[in-house]
Amino acid sequence: MEQIKTVQSLDTHIAECTKVLHAKLKGEGGKRAIVVCGGTGCIANNSVDIQAEIEKELKAHGLEDKVTVNHVGCFGFCSQGPFVKIFPEDTLYRAVKVSDVKQIIEKDIIGGEICENLLYVDPQTHEKVAKQDDINFYKKQVRIALHGCSLINPDLLEEALGYDGFKGLKRAITQMTPQEVIDEVLASGIRGRGGGGFPTGRKWQFAANVQADQKYVVCNGDEGDPGAFMDRSILEGNPFEVIEGMMIAGYAFGASEGYFYVRAEYPVAVSRLQRAIEDMEKVGLLGDHILGTDFSFRAHIRLGAGAFVCGEETALLNSIEGQRGMPRPRPPFPAIKGLWGKPTCVNNVETLSQIPFILREGASAFNCIGTEGSKGTKVFALGGKVNNVGLVEVPMGTTLRTLVYDIGGGIPGNKAFKAIQTGGPSGGCLTEKDLDTPIDYDTLVARGSMMGSGGAIVMDEDNCMVDIAHFYMDFIVDESCGKCSPCRIGTKRLFEMLTAITEGKGTEKTLEDMKELATVIKNGSLCALGQTAANPILSTMTNFPEEYEAHVKEKKCPAHVCKNLMQYQILPEKCMGCTLCARNCPVSCIAPTADPVTVKPLPNKFVHAIDQSKCIKCGSCMAGCHFGAIIKK
Repeated sequence: MEQIKTVQSLDTHIAECTKVLHAKLKGEGGKRAIVVCGGTGCIANNSVDIQAEIEKELKAHGLEDKVTVNHVGCFGFCSQGPFVKIFPEDTLYRAVKVSDVKQIIEKDIIGGEICENLLYVDPQTHEKVAKQDDINFYKKQVRIALHGCSLINPDLLEEALGYDGFKGLKRAITQMTPQEVIDEVLASGIRGRGGGGFPTGRKWQFAANVQADQKYVVCNGDEGDPGAFMDRSILEGNPFEVIEGMMIAGYAFGASEGYFYVRAEYPVAVSRLQRAIEDMEKVGLLGDHILGTDFSFRAHIRLGAGAFVCGEETALLNSIEGQRGMPRPRPPFPAIKGLWGKPTCVNNVETLSQIPFILREGASAFNCIGTEGSKGTKVFALGGKVNNVGLVEVPMGTTLRTLVYDIGGGIPGNKAFKAIQTGGPSGGCLTEKDLDTPIDYDTLVARGSMMGSGGAIVMDEDNCMVDIAHFYMDFIVDESCGKCSPCRIGTKRLFEMLTAITEGKGTEKTLEDMKELATVIKNGSLCALGQTAANPILSTMTNFPEEYEAHVKEKKCPAHVCKNLMQYQILPEKCMGCTLCARNCPVSCIAPTADPVTVKPLPNKFVHAIDQSKCIKCGSCMAGCHFGAIIKK
């Protein structure tokens, strides 16, 4: 690509790239285009091999000049991947295997017929759906942060330019003053998508008001919540959009350098981000005097080692500086004194990805989406006990019921919904009574949870809420940096108390002590990790008190999850005496009794029983029984 040194050259490139991209997607000149999902989830399911096989088949049929093949970002519908999409027909194939490629090329590309066996089947109507926008999972989504994901090749600057790329940056640095950019962001109402929900424009204003010889923008890509993959997917799907958002931020409050802090466990995101930065430097979109203006900006990448606490902005800054990732006391806040003591704004990946839309389309276009106190859209990683697992972007104000049932497709096996954990380890569990709660910052906090960065884990009737709290506290104990004693010692004690409860050793005094200690940790911890560490415990104790009481008073786990409080039992009236359970048992704790089977008169067949003193609760007996004669009790 030629150099982009002026506004005129940018306009020329945008016009040409838009024409080329639209021609590809519309099939002009009789050509067709195939895109393959290149998100981490689909890569793990052989999408790279699928793309290679497509290229091989096209070459074998002499179609290289008539069909283009590209990888794109995450389609979002992870439980149905890998995806292959055909343009201009907009046909979407799901769960594609390498062995399906031959059929796609010969039947669809050459024959012009849809491969119906690869289409999505609506679980309610049982109808096959050929187009992405007709699938319920996508119908209620609005893509702003995920702009371009699943459509453009994230490795090609040309495709980013052809899909609205850098129009917002051009408007900001050539038509607006820095203060006008801040005012536009303030008017949009956007709040930080990393979890805190602080107004983005106000943060920028704080930094703009400080006089300094150097200022920094830091993009927080240290996504550490269990089950969360929003930031990773955005960086994988359209890294140019996030860079553009960072540059707009830099212009707004006077920063000339930006740092992307991304965990090293995201190699695909890191490689695509690195390539995007290099390509922008080559053409002059990063560097000195961008578009012929006085604005200069450079971007760098720092890899995180996977410490959850480095998602906290001051711990992240310490890590970039080469220090141990531990939070700093505040004030001073980073906007006043941050990276290397200079004014620094730390913004989440998702926040920066939405900034170009605001500058491109105007604050009112963003402000009209969402609720009074929470504007725009929010990306969620929807997982757990839900049919449609994946990445979704919905307007603020969408209810949890819509998220779980309309987009998520409900609970597998028609089991009962029990809870949804929002906000990751720092969030709380919301119940059936909360399903009509609109998703926004303030409402979720009022219900005892939080938005967080966007993890949403669904639980059904088979989940034990005490075990869920135990799981999250185990995570928090491991991830505590240890700097302050309330978090370092307190979370360990909470974990020990929960362990005692799940093992049948807890008492009513244990429950009282947990509540008291949770409050101390919340009030005394230095950073948000400790301050929110007890949320899963407090929310489950509030919403599911009967489960805690059963564990403590009756020494039973109602969901039959906690092994020490559970027994496998053989029902005499159903036992066939086949001995399969005894043969599967790894510790030989199942043996025949003196009682003959009663199901039907079988000679020399005896009812079996489990020696509970030897049983290790592995479940092998129940899994292998063909007659439903073994239950958990």
